[in-house]
Amino acid sequence: MEQENGAAELEVKAKRHKGKHDKPKPWDDDPNIDRWKIEKFDPSWNQGGMLEVSSFSTLFPAYREKYLQDAWPKVKSALKEHGIACELNLVEGSMTVSTTRKTRDPYIIVKARDLIKLLARSVPAPQAIKILDDEMICDIIKIGNLVRNKERFVKRRQHLIGPNSSTLKALEILTGCYILVQGSSVAAMGNMKGLKTIRRIVEECMQNIMHPVYNIKILMMKKELEKNPELASESWDRFLPKFKKKNVKQKKVKSKEKKPYTPFPPPQQPSKVDIQLETGEYFLSDKTKSAKKWQEKQEKQAQKTAEHKRKREAAFIPPEEPVKKDNSGEDNNKDVSALAKSLKEKAKKYGKQKLAENVGAEAYVA
Repeated sequence: MEQENGAAELEVKAKRHKGKHDKPKPWDDDPNIDRWKIEKFDPSWNQGGMLEVSSFSTLFPAYREKYLQDAWPKVKSALKEHGIACELNLVEGSMTVSTTRKTRDPYIIVKARDLIKLLARSVPAPQAIKILDDEMICDIIKIGNLVRNKERFVKRRQHLIGPNSSTLKALEILTGCYILVQGSSVAAMGNMKGLKTIRRIVEECMQNIMHPVYNIKILMMKKELEKNPELASESWDRFLPKFKKKNVKQKKVKSKEKKPYTPFPPPQQPSKVDIQLETGEYFLSDKTKSAKKWQEKQEKQAQKTAEHKRKREAAFIPPEEPVKKDNSGEDNNKDVSALAKSLKEKAKKYGKQKLAENVGAEAYVA
């Protein structure tokens, strides 16, 4: 009996909830409900509309003005379907969205804010309009403050883009998200899981933790492992590759050679007065000293003047032209002698042939 009472008390303790809203609901254990599904908004849920006007505005760079002017009718018609008013102010360089009496969905104003934010970040209008769908979420990752050195920033950002944007395309295919790298920010659109992955990859790339190519390899492995239902409840760490960071050898700073230690101090250097005493300059009068200084100054000036003059005149000296040796006479003599020799040889051969033809039958009769 005591054991049964103890078990009952434990069950009661287990069922206790901290807050009044944490009580069990009748739909908690319903297997037919998909809690991850995002239901499309029905205007009948909010027939009264909005009580207050909510508005958001954002600035855009000057180079986007022409494009936004051309694409604004499309943006306006897309927002009008959801009951959102929009305004393009070219004087201030800003875009504004606000709710109207026709607005029914309370969250659509936040989606409209994301839309103008993406347009300001150089996302094309047809792509940015997709953010108004319930399934689509956007994330703007600021990468400008992650690297201090400008050269390193440009180099790491190029790692993220890849040659001919191949790395970005691979990430888009694997995560199912749209990615745009523009200036010091990365704009991404897609589902929540893909956006979390992209943010991690971008931050790891800019902080030089891991190259995006290695992350792509890991994502490809995970995609293959997802197909196997047996591994759904197991850890995938043993299958995923582990990349070790290689330290690039840096240039060694040349250290000064240490001189052998001596307990005695170095010999005292002669002072200016000692040097003047040795040369005898100390005993000269002020007039003689000034005259000597002036003479040395004139000599240095003359040397510099001569050097400058030589440099100026060097531009007018014509370069030495290479002289070609005329060997045409010798070559002609060689050709004539070779021709004469060949003609003599041919004449000899021709004479021998004639002699052979003139020999009669009597020569062979005994």
